[in-house]
Parts: sequence; structure tokens; C-alpha cells
Amino acid sequence: MTKRGMAAGAAALLDLVLPESCAGCDAPGQACCGSCLAAFGAPRPVAVDDSGASGGPTYALARHADVARTLVVAHKERGRRSLTRPLGSALAAAVPHLPGARPDAAGTWWLVPAPSRPSAARARGGSHVLALARAGAAVLSEAGLPAAVAPALRLAVGARDAVGLDRAQRTANLAGRLRVTAAGAPPPGVPVVLLDDVVTTGATLGACRTALRRAGIEPCAALTLTAA
Repeated sequence: MTKRGMAAGAAALLDLVLPESCAGCDAPGQACCGSCLAAFGAPRPVAVDDSGASGGPTYALARHADVARTLVVAHKERGRRSLTRPLGSALAAAVPHLPGARPDAAGTWWLVPAPSRPSAARARGGSHVLALARAGAAVLSEAGLPAAVAPALRLAVGARDAVGLDRAQRTANLAGRLRVTAAGAPPPGVPVVLLDDVVTTGATLGACRTALRRAGIEPCAALTLTAA
């Protein structure tokens, strides 16, 4: 197991044995207090200006700074999976307000999570974005808006960690490595919302959109928790 995986595992274990505290401000009682969750500004997301690199309309709930960044990093890198539900709820609150986004003809919202590198997902105990998508779908369904998750995208072995890479390097890193899996694909012709935790250069979302379109799946919008 990698050092990152060991750290995430230790954090998850501590979540089980220690009293819960807010990952944003350390206030006792819950994984994320209402004041810190408000950093995501739900329900209306903000359009992200990424010079078209993401291949379509992309929205974020907050800038990748301050409390919002602290919460995203705690969830992704520090194993605070108790944040999955509140962060998923923030995404769910924004989905019906995304310009251009819509449910299918039966009224179901389809969510497609951006994939993690296989090694990173193993180290974190599973894909954190898939977990967010599932939490968001559950919240939407509980609110009377049927939702489903389609884990259609897979990142092949060989992709590097994108931290520190510029847009061109990220694009090259993903070239030919993003695949659509038939088992995880949504029904043909349904509109989908692409989800991720952070948009930095737009390269990852752009590659995801390209792979989906090649498979005949059209993402009507992309939504992230934060934008760098």
C-alpha cells in the first residue's frame, strides 16, 4: 500500500473511533457544519471560464480556495469519507439548476462521474467521485427527483498523476486512455451530467466528453465542486 493509501486508511479509521468534527473548521458534531458547506454557494453554480478546454458548458460551486478547498482535499486525499454525503448533497442541489441540463423522458437525472486512476482509487478505498455521484443521486431521489449513476468512464493504466501538469501535458496524459465501458453506460440517447470534484485546466472534462461522444453519449453539462 502507498503512503497516501495508508494515510487515507488511518484517517478513515480515526473517523470511526473519534468524535466527529467539521473538516472545515473543526467544530464538533458533524463532518461538515452548515457554515462551511455554505462555501459551495448552492444551489446555483457559476460558469467556469476555461477557454473551451472542457469541451462544453462547465460549472462549479466554488473556487478551489479557503474552506471549499479544505473540504475537497480532506475528502479526496485524507480519507474523510464522512464528507461524501454533504458534498454530494451540494452537487445534487445544483444539478436541477444547470443551464442546459435536463432529465430523460421518464424524469430521471443521469450522472456520470469522471474516473480516477486505478491506483489512486485503490489507495483511497474506491473512486471518490463515484462516491459523490452516488450520494448526489440518492439526495436527488429523496427529494422526489429520480436519479441514476452511470459509471461509464474508465481510465486505463498508464496515466500519470495530473498534479503539476499544465493543460497540454494533461491532455497528452489522457490521450487514448479514457474508455467508455458498456456495462456502466447509460441507456442510449439519455442526457447526462458529467461530475468531478475539481476543474483545473478543463483537460480532464474535455477528454471525458470526447470519450462519451465517441460512444454516442452526449453530456449536456459538467458540474464540479470547485474550480482552480
